[in-house]
Amino acid sequence: MKEATIERYLCDRVKELGGIAYKFRSPARKHVPDRMVVLPGGIAAWIEVKAPGEVPRPGQWRELYRLQELGHWATYVDTKARVDAYLELIRGLASA
Repeated sequence: MKEATIERYLCDRVKELGGIAYKFRSPARKHVPDRMVVLPGGIAAWIEVKAPGEVPRPGQWRELYRLQELGHWATYVDTKARVDAYLELIRGLASA
């Protein structure tokens, strides 16, 4: 399975949940996560998408940690199951 398959699945799932999965590229900063996901209830999260079994590169880890330190939800996903689990986790925030 390719990274594009996981990314498409993420976008489709977010849309099913009534949200938007923005493709994000920063012209001034390298290694920013691939997607900014916005869900109903004021939930926003940054997601780096990888092919199954792959992990973020060191610069990508650094950006994910930086976002987390600023209080943002930020992670990577490499399988459809991880996409589902993470979306379920952040959706729980809206009902908390």
